[in-house]
Amino acid sequence: MAAVIPLTLIPGASFTLVTQQVIAGSRSDGVLVAFGSACGLLVHATFAAVGLSALVMSSAQALTVVKLVGGVYLIWLGVTTWRSARRGVEATVRKRWRLPWAQLGGFGQGLWSNVLNPKAASVYLTLVPQFLASSRPLAPQIAAIAVAHMAVVLVWLLFWTSVVAAARTAVDTPRFRRAMGRLAGAVLITLGIRTATAR
Repeated sequence: MAAVIPLTLIPGASFTLVTQQVIAGSRSDGVLVAFGSACGLLVHATFAAVGLSALVMSSAQALTVVKLVGGVYLIWLGVTTWRSARRGVEATVRKRWRLPWAQLGGFGQGLWSNVLNPKAASVYLTLVPQFLASSRPLAPQIAAIAVAHMAVVLVWLLFWTSVVAAARTAVDTPRFRRAMGRLAGAVLITLGIRTATAR
């Protein structure tokens, strides 16, 4: 837990999505993003346990594909968030802008933003191995670390959800929601570009 706390506290896609969902929707939407992000970590832990993450990270072509897909997804989230804020539409976009898992709402956004994040995968290839004992089965050890990682992420994102919800209650105006929506959209687009172009 101590090892992943600094990584968790760095604002990223999940942090931004929680902010956007609470401002545009409600506190429960932020909670869904938090749990979706945590489940995304579980997916990465599973991939690491079966060796798929190592395969992706060792293949330049596969890693490039993951970066591009993850980057495009974040950019799409940013664009739709910006459009929603500009038009004053809360947490909805036109049907033609929806992805197949859009009906999953905040949970789906949190899940896929983490699953498609190559940096999350790299955590389980660079940090996690330092805590593994080769003399014992690896899968249970990775599972234990993943649970600890998920706990840290959940505590942080749920705390931030409460903070944003309190701020929205104090300053709940259309202008504030539009400004926060545009800011969240810009941050997501920036994160998407950075993810897609990272080396």
